[in-house]
Amino acid sequence: QVQLVESGGGLVQAGGSLRLSCAASGRTFSMYGMVWFRQTPGKEREFVAGISWSGGSTYYADSVKGRFTISRDNAKNTVYLQMNGLEPEDTAVYYCAASRGGWGPKTTIDYWGQGTQVTVSS
Repeated sequence: QVQLVESGGGLVQAGGSLRLSCAASGRTFSMYGMVWFRQTPGKEREFVAGISWSGGSTYYADSVKGRFTISRDNAKNTVYLQMNGLEPEDTAVYYCAASRGGWGPKTTIDYWGQGTQVTVSS
């Protein structure tokens, strides 16, 4: 069992930055690909970024490529999402997720966090 707890969300002006963190419980964190999704009301959950077990490989949605950076620290059981150049369209609840099967947009998710709200004002 893996529990995921996100933090770092909040309100920021357009063009600003936020860093989301996702702390994982358990000793097997390094065995999971980690993924960030986001969701706005009335829309399906959207893939944002993913990172491999070792952190050596990453994958980004086109909408965030060049602005967001995913990273992980396996010693701290934590994955991060650095978000720069935020736009109002980035407003959403951001979810951290863990997968034994990969880190891409279609990977099967084993565990979800509870989400953290990010609001970008124009």
